[in-house]
Amino acid sequence: MDHLISPSLLAADFGNLEKEVIMINKSQADWLHLDIMDGVFVPNISFGFPVIEHVKKIASKPLDVHLMIIDPDRFLSRFRDAGASILTVQYEACIHLQRTVTEIRNMGMKAGVALNPHTPVSHLKNTLPFIDMVLIMTVNPGFGGQSFIPESYNKIAELRNTIDKSGYNVMIEVDGGIDTKNAAKLIESGVNVLVAGNAVFGSKDPVDTIRKLKNLVY
Repeated sequence: MDHLISPSLLAADFGNLEKEVIMINKSQADWLHLDIMDGVFVPNISFGFPVIEHVKKIASKPLDVHLMIIDPDRFLSRFRDAGASILTVQYEACIHLQRTVTEIRNMGMKAGVALNPHTPVSHLKNTLPFIDMVLIMTVNPGFGGQSFIPESYNKIAELRNTIDKSGYNVMIEVDGGIDTKNAAKLIESGVNVLVAGNAVFGSKDPVDTIRKLKNLVY
């Protein structure tokens, strides 16, 4: 499978949100990544349902929604109704993870589980049959613009080996400090989906940056 690009809306210009989403529509991006933060699980607050619903009306790309919130089970149906196609929850925030991801799938969305940098991939061994994607956080979640954690390469390789040996059809997504300098190595390590925020929205030509990330041409 060719790798996918999911630009992170968190880095967009919210004063020109419609323009930013239309730009993504016209680009080679595959998904649009939305980070939902509650100020409790992570020390930051992003945006909620009104913004997601507005983006959904404009976006032609599937919405890749990452919940960095406690007790996400309370809102699964609301995120589906707001327009999420892929819904990822944090491993560290879910008491009954298997039940949560099964419910996400039952609602017609793809189910993902995100791991913080300190969480071993071995913790997901028994969850892989129930999910579609693992999101490896390559920075500590909460803020954009952080530097990529190099140790993430080993973590990604370990997860790729586990998935391949199991025979499950589970994608690996990475988020945090992703740019044109490390994209190729990440794909070589086994990544399927690159989330890029500042690298895209902070560039002089976001469409060209997405093209470079998609085609690994720099």
